Amino acid sequence: MAEISSVAEISDAKKMEMKLEQAQKLIGGTIIEVSTPEQANLAEAAGACAVMVSEPPAQDRPGILRMPNPFLIKDIKKAVTIPVMARCRIGHVAEAQILEAIGVDFIDESESLTVVDKENPIDKQNFQTPFICGSRSLGEALMNIRKGASMIRIQGDLLSSGDISDTVKNVRSLTKAIGNLKRTLDDNEVIGFSKKLVGSFEIFEEALLTKKMGRLHVVQFAAGGIVTPADASLLMQMGCDGVFVGSEIFQSSDRRKWEKRLCGIVQAVKQYKDPFVLVESSSRF
Repeated sequence: MAEISSVAEISDAKKMEMKLEQAQKLIGGTIIEVSTPEQANLAEAAGACAVMVSEPPAQDRPGILRMPNPFLIKDIKKAVTIPVMARCRIGHVAEAQILEAIGVDFIDESESLTVVDKENPIDKQNFQTPFICGSRSLGEALMNIRKGASMIRIQGDLLSSGDISDTVKNVRSLTKAIGNLKRTLDDNEVIGFSKKLVGSFEIFEEALLTKKMGRLHVVQFAAGGIVTPADASLLMQMGCDGVFVGSEIFQSSDRRKWEKRLCGIVQAVKQYKDPFVLVESSSRF
């Protein structure tokens, strides 16, 4: 019995390693939220590393926010060659199963949709597809990693208001907490630190690895209110691996503005330390 268990553990570890490697390919990139194949094409042409499918806004949209229509996801998958992501509700394993069957490259168990079961998030180890989870603190991030997340979305404003203040605050809070963890002297103190973060010792191993690396050991993108090249550059300079850009980038009816804005943000993420590039990128708005 011990041998079988050991083989299973190795298999799970290998599976997780492959998911992490898939997420690492997105480092230094911009993920654009899209609602049509046309928007997805523009995002790919601008240099986006992936697209996140969402339902197009509608006046009669129901109060319950669910995963996107599978037909929309399939149409967008046909339109682009870059990775395609889609959201499911927290705790809704059936939606995640549908998204995996469609063949999305990443599943985002998202708090921006109506939560189904907050106390029992999806067991991500049962899926071949890597998961993204939103976090606002180090405790949330480590717990999501513990539950199988391959990418952390450091989340700010969910209202698409163009305000990045919450995103900046949460990135700074997470960075500060990791700094405090890194200065912890021994394993016993890491145990206490872990319990203080989430009220249990469950995340001890994840906290220990974070201490050793001086950062989260999975890819971390920022999301919420990022609508300008300067916004994107700021979050990158704060240590994020990339950014999510919401659907507000497509609010204008002028397709040429979409192209300019997308190219400007993607360029700013790739060369976020170069002020001259930022000047050029910002001039496109």
